[in-house]
Amino acid sequence: MKNKVSQYPLDSDKEADLIKLQSECTFMWTNKEGHPMGVIMSYLKYENKLWLTADRNKARIAAIRRDGRSAICITSTGTSMFGGKSISYKGHCLIHENNQDIKDWFYPALSERIYGGSAEKLYEDTSQEKRDQFVEFMDTPGRVIFEFKIEKTIGFDGDKIGTSTPDSNVD
Repeated sequence: MKNKVSQYPLDSDKEADLIKLQSECTFMWTNKEGHPMGVIMSYLKYENKLWLTADRNKARIAAIRRDGRSAICITSTGTSMFGGKSISYKGHCLIHENNQDIKDWFYPALSERIYGGSAEKLYEDTSQEKRDQFVEFMDTPGRVIFEFKIEKTIGFDGDKIGTSTPDSNVD
C-alpha cells in the first residue's frame, strides 16, 4: 500500500520554527487571464497573519484588488532546518494604503526581521544604521502593505518519511 504525503504533516512547533527561520516566501495570485503567478517576497508574521509589502503598481497588487484570494508557500531550504519541510497557506489579502499606524510598526519590524541580529543572520551588516536605511527605503510614496489572512494550512515534514518502513512508497 502506498503512503500519502499528507501522512507527514508539519507539526505546529516546527511550523513556528520554519516561520521564524525562513525570511522569504513564495506569494501566489491569479492574473486577470486566470493564470497562476508567484514571486519571492520577504514577510513578517504578526497576529497569525503574514504581512508583505510592494509598490502599488505591481501586477500582484492589481490582482489582489480584483480578487484577494491568494496563497503563500514557505520552505525550509536554506535554513538550519535543512530541506524537506514546507508550509502552504490559502487565504485572502487585504491591502493597506496610507495607513501611518501600520507603516510605523511594519517597516521597523520587517527591517529588524531582515537585518536584525537574529540567530540566523540574513545579512552581514546588522547595524542600526542599515535597519534605519531599510525603513527609509520602504517608507516611500506608492508602497502598500498587505496582510494575508490564513484560511487553510497544508504542512509537510519530509523527516517523517524516514521514520516510515524502509520499503514504503510515497505519492
